[in-house]
Amino acid sequence: MRKLETVDAQWLIQQPFTRPSWVIDDLLTAGLSLLVGSPKSGKSWMALKMALCVSTGTPFWDLETHECDVLYLCLEDTKSRVQQRLWKLTDEASPRLHIATAADKITGDLIPQLQDFAEEHPGTRMVIVDTLQMARKASGDNAYAADYSDMNALKRFADERGIAVLCIHHSRKMGDSDVFNTVSGTNGITGAADCTMVLSNLNRSAHRATLSVTGRDVEFQEYKIRMNDCVWELIEKTSREELEEREVPDDVLRVLDFMMTRPIDWQGTTTDLRTQVGLGTVSVPAFGKHLAQNRDFLEDRGIAFERTRTREGSIISLRRTDG
Repeated sequence: MRKLETVDAQWLIQQPFTRPSWVIDDLLTAGLSLLVGSPKSGKSWMALKMALCVSTGTPFWDLETHECDVLYLCLEDTKSRVQQRLWKLTDEASPRLHIATAADKITGDLIPQLQDFAEEHPGTRMVIVDTLQMARKASGDNAYAADYSDMNALKRFADERGIAVLCIHHSRKMGDSDVFNTVSGTNGITGAADCTMVLSNLNRSAHRATLSVTGRDVEFQEYKIRMNDCVWELIEKTSREELEEREVPDDVLRVLDFMMTRPIDWQGTTTDLRTQVGLGTVSVPAFGKHLAQNRDFLEDRGIAFERTRTREGSIISLRRTDG
């Protein structure tokens, strides 16, 4: 039996913070990542543009990249098709971008192939697998176990080498209010990934989409993008305030609107406030809980929230702090 290797928590607390090893600042770090979207949504165009930018050290959108060798496994394409894409995207590419149109499966010799490439090209810090499904072999195992096993093999390689492995993957046809639930396969795929990027809200006629990003080292982000002559361009990054508001219950947002239209402060019971704001569908206890949970949200937007207990009962005070 091999003994467990442990460290004590106090020692760990006092260790210097290790920053993520970024390949594309604030978007792609060393580890295993997914880029997910429906078929023909432009995932490969985006991945190839990333590869071109990283291999030359030029910004991707307005995000800085860290120049390195990049291996792009175009497993669904021929060299001729990749050539045509490169013609569309650039006049000159870096010799640090290496392309292969065939490779073994994950359960076969793909990992040794990647290790061999990394040994021959020690400057490699990014590998793109396009697509993940083409690198997998049909398995009779439990679907979750098979998904997690394949992803874990890629993750171990990425972690041991300090390389960003980006897998292009398909989304399910059935939609979901949470875009990250549209990733095809079991939770074994997203569970093993360090970062997941999903192309959603695709408008093919307007050539527009949304890229949503979440991960262990990446804060939740959302980018509005459009495709112009085969290049995904950034329209705008959704503000943190807008993202926060989406997580706030509607009754709290309506209280915010209510206070913004008032010239003076407000005081009364939870029931009084619920009646004045016109919240007939939410219960008084739920409304009171929502206000307490989102106190910081209200205060960040100029509304101080306090609750005091009196002989008559619990009283809410809402005070404008924005002048």
